[in-house]
Amino acid sequence: MRGLFLAVPVLLLLLSLALPLRGRPGLRVATSTSLYDTGLLDHLAGRYRGKRPAFLSLGTGQALLSAKRGEADLLLVHAPSLEREFMQEGYGRRRVVVAYNFFVLVGPPGDPAGIENLPPVEALGRIARAGREGRARWVSRGDLSGTHLKENLLWREAGFDREELRKEGWYLEAGAGMGQTLLLASERRAYTLSDLGTFLRYKKKGLVQLEPVVERGKELLNVYSAIVVNPERVRGVNLEGAVDFLTFLLSEEGQGLIGEFGAGEYGSPLFFPVAGLENSDPELAGWLLEVWGGG
Repeated sequence: MRGLFLAVPVLLLLLSLALPLRGRPGLRVATSTSLYDTGLLDHLAGRYRGKRPAFLSLGTGQALLSAKRGEADLLLVHAPSLEREFMQEGYGRRRVVVAYNFFVLVGPPGDPAGIENLPPVEALGRIARAGREGRARWVSRGDLSGTHLKENLLWREAGFDREELRKEGWYLEAGAGMGQTLLLASERRAYTLSDLGTFLRYKKKGLVQLEPVVERGKELLNVYSAIVVNPERVRGVNLEGAVDFLTFLLSEEGQGLIGEFGAGEYGSPLFFPVAGLENSDPELAGWLLEVWGGG
C-alpha cells in the first residue's frame, strides 16, 4: 500500500529515462469530464512549469479508446475495471492514483423516494420501487463513463439488471456528460449519480434544483488514476511529457493544488490528494486500494 501513496514514485522518474528527448510534440491528456468541467485541470495547468497540455474531455471509456488510437499520451480517468483491462492489454506503461472524492446520489427537493442517508444499494432499491409506483424517476449517464460504470455496478449490487431497467419508463438515459445529465435530472425532478465536484459546481451556479441525499461510503468512493500510455504499444506517444506532467501531479505542489481546489468557493475541496493518506486515514486508504485494485 505504501508505494501507492508516495508523492513521487521512483519508478516514474525511471520512466523518464526510457526514451531520449527528441523534440516531441505537445502533451495530449485524455481526461474524464469531471476533472475538466470543474476547472481542476486548468487550475493545475496554470501552475505547471512545462508546456501547457492539450486536454481532451471525454467519458473514461472513450478516453481509453482514444489512447488506443494514438490520440493521447496520458490518461486521467476513474473507472478501475476498465483501467485494469487497459493495463493488462499492454496499452499502459504505468498507472497510479492521483486523487479521490466521492460519488453522490442527488435527487429532487422533498426526496420522494425517501432515501436520504441510506446505504447506496438500499437507496437504489427504494428508487426503483418508487419509480414503478410513479413517484420517482432516475436519469442515467448512459455513456460508458466512469460514473456510468459505477452506477451500473451499484444497480447490479441492488439486484437489478440494467437492460431490464432500460425498458421501464421511470428509468431515463441521458447519453451525455455529467453536466447535461444533471440538467436533465433537475428538469425531470429525477435522481441521478454524480461526481461530487460537478454537482457542487452546478448547484453553486444555480443550474440545478437537486439536493444531495446519499453522500459517503465505500461504495461511493471515486478514485482517479493517471495512466502513462505505453509507447511500445502505441506509436507517437510523448512519454517524456506524460511522465513530467504526472510527476508534477504527484509532487507536493501538485497534491497541494488538488487539495485546495474549490475549498474557498464551495466550503470543501472538490477533490482530495492521496499523498500521506495511509497515515492520516488508514481505513480510507484501505478502501481506496480495494476499489482501485492495483496497477
